[in-house]
Amino acid sequence: MNNSVDFAGRPFHFIGIGGIGMSALAYVLAKRQLPVSGSDLRPNHITRKLESIGTHIFSRQEASNLEFFGTKVESKEIELNSQQRFPGGSSTLPQVICSTAINANNLEYQAAIKLGCPIFHRSDVLAALIAEHHSIAVAGTHGKTTTSSMIGYMLLAAGLDPTIIVGGEVNAWEGNARIGQSPYLVAEADESDGSLVKHAPEIGIITNIELDHPDHYDTLEEVVEIFQTFAKGCKTLIGSIDCATVRELLRNAGGDRLKPTITYSLHQDTAADYTVTNIDYRADGTTALVWEKGKALGVLKLRLLGRHNLSNALAAVAVGRHLGLAFGDIAKGIASFEGARRRFEFRGEVDGITFIDDYAHHPSEIRATLAAARLQARPGQRVVAIFQPHRYSRTLTFLEEFAESFSHADLVVLTDIYSAGEPNLGQISGEQLAEKIAQQHPQVVYQPTIATVCEYLLKTLRPGDLALFLGAGNLNQAIPEIITTLCEPATATL
Repeated sequence: MNNSVDFAGRPFHFIGIGGIGMSALAYVLAKRQLPVSGSDLRPNHITRKLESIGTHIFSRQEASNLEFFGTKVESKEIELNSQQRFPGGSSTLPQVICSTAINANNLEYQAAIKLGCPIFHRSDVLAALIAEHHSIAVAGTHGKTTTSSMIGYMLLAAGLDPTIIVGGEVNAWEGNARIGQSPYLVAEADESDGSLVKHAPEIGIITNIELDHPDHYDTLEEVVEIFQTFAKGCKTLIGSIDCATVRELLRNAGGDRLKPTITYSLHQDTAADYTVTNIDYRADGTTALVWEKGKALGVLKLRLLGRHNLSNALAAVAVGRHLGLAFGDIAKGIASFEGARRRFEFRGEVDGITFIDDYAHHPSEIRATLAAARLQARPGQRVVAIFQPHRYSRTLTFLEEFAESFSHADLVVLTDIYSAGEPNLGQISGEQLAEKIAQQHPQVVYQPTIATVCEYLLKTLRPGDLALFLGAGNLNQAIPEIITTLCEPATATL
């Protein structure tokens, strides 16, 4: 079995191709004219887009899917049928790509093992792409998608034509990836499963470090070790020293004084390389005066709300300046960046009720997002937070932190926990979390299902409300249903 990803023409088959991370890689490979196929149990707009560029999609995960590549799969033996060829004319076994979500019982995975196919984690493909480009990889517990998307957009606006691979969809390139013709690649680097250690980019960014995936890590120290390894692999490291963990732990990793090559901070007294003053957080965006090593560069304007997004923008400024871009070009690109989908995404306004969809699922993210919502809220306007907890392990681990993260909301509506494939061990429930939050907040309501959430909101929301749907699960499916119902004319009574 080969131990390195082959981009020379050998086919790729993705098990679970519709996932946000898997589909981005599949898109880039397909746009490079490589033969790509994949399977997913839930076809969606992402898989349809992949099909439109020549990717073959299977709606079932079965061993026979591998026959598409000219591989004959039989119940008693698996052999290569030499009379069949891959789309590119090769009879070589395909490279099979999996994510952490694929387990050993998956029939395609088992068939791939029996065939002797090269099997790679999706992070191996990303690492190989990072290695062959002048790469910029954005890591951190929070802000990865927004920061990497903003950097990609900034480089695109500056005419550098980057390849972009992110964990969210962006309207500017109509998806979660784009293929560029320059040597530049911007990627979101995920720490959730430990695969961050595989990446060695030219430029690495660390936005912050917190424990967010207790299903994989037991302690914050384990998370820090992963980031330390990533930092050592970066030729240039850019880090936010507003994060105490980045500032105190990463700098002194193993006694190596591993400080970021370039630092940024929202506070000028930190003596970071990039700082800001004259900050103005408004309902329609943010402005600030940017400083580079004590010298004023100019005013930065962004449409995104809140201090966390100003910090993300400062990371983008640091990248742009390191690449030699004029501040004017950097500021122009950032000023027109609208953000990624599901990151404070406006979904509509009906009867004076504004609907916002946000991916926030960690207490720190919820706190920051609700603070941004409060900035946007007009005097007297209610901020209604509708939250679907994500994973039993995360909910249980951060129970106390969740209880304290909704202070900027006027009303909190919770539904049950989205398992994300985790077994329910009976240790925690959405109702228990609601009871915990109610100890800190005067207005908390629990509704067990998305259907009952919709029913409750249709009766409760009133003109002027800002309804903010929070979570990494499927809660946002309620938004179009509520909007549609509100748009229906009332039934006339005789």
